[in-house]
Amino acid sequence: MRYGPWRSALTEPLLQLQDLTKWFGGLVATDSVDLDVAEGEIHAIIGPNGAGKTTLVGQISGEVRPDAGSISFAGKTITKSPAHARSLMGIARSFQITSLFLDFTVLANVALAVQAHAGHSFRLWQDATTDAALRDPARGFLELVGLEGRADDIAATLSHGEHRQLELAMALATNPKLLLLDEPTAGMGGDESARMVELLQRFRGKFTILLIEHDMDAVFALADRITVLHSGRILASGAPEDIRADRAVREAYLGEAEE
Repeated sequence: MRYGPWRSALTEPLLQLQDLTKWFGGLVATDSVDLDVAEGEIHAIIGPNGAGKTTLVGQISGEVRPDAGSISFAGKTITKSPAHARSLMGIARSFQITSLFLDFTVLANVALAVQAHAGHSFRLWQDATTDAALRDPARGFLELVGLEGRADDIAATLSHGEHRQLELAMALATNPKLLLLDEPTAGMGGDESARMVELLQRFRGKFTILLIEHDMDAVFALADRITVLHSGRILASGAPEDIRADRAVREAYLGEAEE
């Protein structure tokens, strides 16, 4: 097992994948993947298109059933647990599929996420923001992502980057132990991407984050550890400086020829 320098080898990882394998017909999407994620770390998964990144995260979230191997979370085996059960256990996935109510206010979107996690039935014909038990924590989550000033605005009026911030607030409303972030800076310009990186840096140590990201500047700015997937297998895993120095990674993914 590999652990960040601040972790003891005796510390049980928050997330542990062992021999995780998924086939789609004759194509192996994840091939005997072993991976640990320590509590409190930001762990990036990188690799070329088709490397198996999204399939791997789908297996962690419960949206894809592995063909072999096991998944443990917070000391419990969850390999066969459905996605909704994993959400209640503290696994939140964001950014792959937009799940915003664009005609609702920013505050109402987060209040509905608070409501859903609390197990209350959806009453979309009523304004969730009239309930202080939903409204007050929702405002807190908006403040965490820097959207407190847009709380009363309609979600459709937000920029692309602000939509991502709102999606993050909704994920935080589920009180996650593990955040699965799929391409958090995708489609953003330079300024929006920099703001998202700054936001996620403020979460360091407060939330455990596993992120898929193609923006290498964002990856190296954020990640405590990086795992490189190639053709469904782990090519390398370690600290950012080790990944930068890895010859196989440079040749296969970072686009640098051997000197």
